[in-house]
Amino acid sequence: MTKIDWYILRKLIGTFIYSLMIFLLISVVIDTTEKVDDFMKNHLSLREIVVDYYFGFIPHILALLFPLFIFLSVIFFTSKMAYRSEIIAILCAGVSFRRFLRPYWIGAFLFGGVLWLANYWVVPNANRIRTSFENKYLHSHDDQKSQYDRTTRIDSFTYVTFGSYDPNYRSGGNFILQTVKGQNMGFKLKADRVSWDSTSQKWRLDYVTMRTMNGLKEVWTSKQDTLLKIPLVPKDLVDEKNLQEAMTTPDLRKYIQREAIRGAEGLNIYWVEYYRRTAAAAAVVVLTLIGGIIAAKKVRGGSGLHLALGIVISACYIIFLQFTTVFSVKADLNPIIAVWIPNVIFGGLAFYLYLKAPK
Repeated sequence: MTKIDWYILRKLIGTFIYSLMIFLLISVVIDTTEKVDDFMKNHLSLREIVVDYYFGFIPHILALLFPLFIFLSVIFFTSKMAYRSEIIAILCAGVSFRRFLRPYWIGAFLFGGVLWLANYWVVPNANRIRTSFENKYLHSHDDQKSQYDRTTRIDSFTYVTFGSYDPNYRSGGNFILQTVKGQNMGFKLKADRVSWDSTSQKWRLDYVTMRTMNGLKEVWTSKQDTLLKIPLVPKDLVDEKNLQEAMTTPDLRKYIQREAIRGAEGLNIYWVEYYRRTAAAAAVVVLTLIGGIIAAKKVRGGSGLHLALGIVISACYIIFLQFTTVFSVKADLNPIIAVWIPNVIFGGLAFYLYLKAPK
């Protein structure tokens, strides 16, 4: 690392932090303006608003636009260097363009690593704070709708069916539990009513009949009521919005594996979130290189032209990422392909721009 490398790296870090703080301030002001009526209606104190909401909101919004602000920051300060002919002087001193990009690589991996760690642990915990606050104070408290004929697999061989289930009262009717191995049913339990016993953390069944099959032999028994312990709790029967954003990466993977065993549908949205956390960190590296290569060329339009080009590329990246994500969630496109296609394509663009850049 030479003095020029440190000079460029300081410019990158300083410009990024400065622009991010300005945008963060604007975002908080706009968000507060939109929600001030809700804050006043719920008689929330300043401490509750800051600690219970904005401590979760700020990391969420920072992580959301982190790669794009790195990109625009790189374009802004590199374009200023090009306009002042600093880059021409560096290249004329015998420094190759590949060597000139070294501090950009270092800064990109530094910020990419920060975003990767934040997406894995910090941001999900912040999202948990934010969503808990929003569900408690900002969103309407409509009752959960009753569910009918909901079947869930709780392990490799056991299936549970609720003929009806009311999440508000944690009770239902026409409950069936059956164990199926291959083509043979080994056990079947039926109950007219089912309800959650919060004291024992078990399901209470009323008017129960049980059938145990062993080849051609069958044993039938009945009970007035009984308690049943299974790996299924009431919160598993409630579909929460944006649940994947509020789980750390290890928890998210465990949740996906558990739901896959249960035969749940619509898991692509969770896989997209799982792979996106790494892809977003890689996007920082790709966009940093694109920004450095584009803005290193001195043009007549100056910084304005570079920034306009950067905004267009940013918009294309966001649109493309949203397009592939929707295809994964709605049309069953492979999630890892959906989140990595933009990085692969824009990585190819970075390589093409590097080949065409003046050396």
